[in-house]
Amino acid sequence: MYPRIRDAPVEEGKQYEVDIKERSRRGDGLARVEGFVVFVPNTKPGDHVKIQVTQVRDRFAIAEKSE
Repeated sequence: MYPRIRDAPVEEGKQYEVDIKERSRRGDGLARVEGFVVFVPNTKPGDHVKIQVTQVRDRFAIAEKSE
């Protein structure tokens, strides 16, 4: 039996304010919302940004900066 994947604490289309804590292997900024990984292109560690989630997957989400 496989462990159940928990529900994501983020939703597509919703906005959040996050702190970019690290950089992914592909160079995107990486933030966490309630421990859930969110990749944010065109950001760097230390940035505090407002984001809009564009995709939610089982283990991570992808977002873009919003103004």
